[in-house]
Amino acid sequence: MIADSYDVVVVGGGHAGCEAAAAAAKLGSKTLLITMNLQTIAQMSCNPAMGGVAKGQIIREIDALGGMSGIITDKSMIQFRMLNRSKGPAMWSPRAQSDRMRFAEEWRLTLEAIPLLDFFQDTVVGIEVKSGKVCGVHTQMGIHISAKSVILTNGTFLNGLIHIGDKQFGGGRVGDRASFGITEQLRDFGFESGRMKTGTPPRVDGRSLNYSLMEEQAGDLVPEKFSFSGQTSPLDKQRSCHITYTSNEVHSLLKEGFDRSPMFNGQIESSGPRYCPSIEDKITRFASKDRHQIFVEPEGWNTVEVYVNGFSTSLPMDVQFKAIRAVKGFEGVKMFRPGYAIEYDYFPPTQLDYSLETKIVEGLFFAGQINGTTGYEEAACQGLMAGINAHNKVNEKDPFVLGRSEAYIGVLIDDLITKGTEEPYRMFTSRAEHRILLRQDNADIRLTERGYELGLADEDRMRALDNKLHSLKNFETFLAKQSVEPVDVNPMLVTKGSAKIKQKQKILGLVSRPNVGIRDLINIHVVSAYVQENHISPEVLDQLEIGVKYKGYLDKAKDDAEKLTRLGDLTIPDEFDYYKLKSMSYEGREKLSKIKPRSIRQASNISGVSPSDINVLMVYMGR
Repeated sequence: MIADSYDVVVVGGGHAGCEAAAAAAKLGSKTLLITMNLQTIAQMSCNPAMGGVAKGQIIREIDALGGMSGIITDKSMIQFRMLNRSKGPAMWSPRAQSDRMRFAEEWRLTLEAIPLLDFFQDTVVGIEVKSGKVCGVHTQMGIHISAKSVILTNGTFLNGLIHIGDKQFGGGRVGDRASFGITEQLRDFGFESGRMKTGTPPRVDGRSLNYSLMEEQAGDLVPEKFSFSGQTSPLDKQRSCHITYTSNEVHSLLKEGFDRSPMFNGQIESSGPRYCPSIEDKITRFASKDRHQIFVEPEGWNTVEVYVNGFSTSLPMDVQFKAIRAVKGFEGVKMFRPGYAIEYDYFPPTQLDYSLETKIVEGLFFAGQINGTTGYEEAACQGLMAGINAHNKVNEKDPFVLGRSEAYIGVLIDDLITKGTEEPYRMFTSRAEHRILLRQDNADIRLTERGYELGLADEDRMRALDNKLHSLKNFETFLAKQSVEPVDVNPMLVTKGSAKIKQKQKILGLVSRPNVGIRDLINIHVVSAYVQENHISPEVLDQLEIGVKYKGYLDKAKDDAEKLTRLGDLTIPDEFDYYKLKSMSYEGREKLSKIKPRSIRQASNISGVSPSDINVLMVYMGR
């Protein structure tokens, strides 16, 4: 049997739950991970991939802090691609295609290796609260477990309802039952709740596809990895994905079933993810388009199961099957399982503090889709932060909080608790005003020391970071002092469309030229010799080039962030009465009174609070 009491109880074994349990236990809290099915820990319920635009930055940040998602992804990926290489470095985003079964296995083995972490298979049906403070959980089997803090990471399981055409059945995902009781109890405590929707496409038999009719999408020629640690290595072989397209014929076949679609017949009323719409949505919203991309993604190294990315649907199975067979390359497809939509309960995240602790019940934390987010990466980073802060809460330490200029994680949490969300929240680079500072390549520089101070990132991480920074500084100093002769560099400059030099010039100055990269200069003998002798890594090459080429932008971004920090950290008293500020808009007073921001920065990010409202507030506060 498990113990009677724990420092931290984590409810749910998805991406948020895994990171939360790992963080709390590694930091020293006696932790229990309780989930409905121990065989589905870290299940990739939707697409078998990690990272992508902005999401890849989050995984790098999790890794830099000492979380596990980056390492798990490296150990289980079958393909790596750095997206947006043709754009500026703020947009570069790592993405990995994963082996679904290996991913879950690696997480399970990683969690089992943490000494202070226990496991139990059961369904939590209630939270025990005394005097406004959480003190335990109750399970379906009638077991009471005492806890100093509780983290709810229920995913899509709270009153989950699955839709396939006119068929409806309860479930958190196909094959797993829904969870009942927690929503109703939290409402009794005074929490507001809502409903959201997400969906998933069919899975098919890869042996029945004609890949010769599709476009191959191979991984990078020189693949990288997610983790900054030395525990993992880049892939030495990769599996390709493929791309095909829908057509007017496919759209016509799908439209035949629209009258039986829960999306259009009123069965589903909740909000779905705007940026990952179903195929029905795409056909309706983009009626002028005669085709849409379909990404054909293998589910692992050895399985024949394939994920049909871009074909999410809740149409009846017969309609799905008929339409998908009209897609090029899918003419003889065999379906493993149909796509479906799922509705579930969430709790508007404006009911949380920056630590992800609820404002209503002390010691109770929410992380993941319960907060209205969508995506493995968004869930994982919330789980990490909730696990850290639940541990800190138990040990009477200050909350660990990241600002908007420090991490995408900080942007996500700030957005959630200040603006809330009425549709599944997904991270984008456009949400981060300081994105030039928050790149995937410098996540370790930004956050590893913070993770080390917490006790999550180990000494090997700090040593690797120190070595990287030392190598970068020395290499930059070398290039700033070393000159190059025109005869040695002009042939390359001509091929790059850059002006020739007429006399000796410092090499570092050439790096700042628009069409010239540091790798172009490695062919210069003296640079090549230095790189080889000092084992300069590709990561250091990228860091140096970005630092030189974008120095003006980076300096300005840092200055803006520092100014905002000085201004934004002004604390607003909890008992502040906004209604006495008659010069402020009524909406501003109403929103500020409801959310009760802790600082000027948080207040300025609240939807409906205008800049003039902030000016009124600051005048009143004597600033």
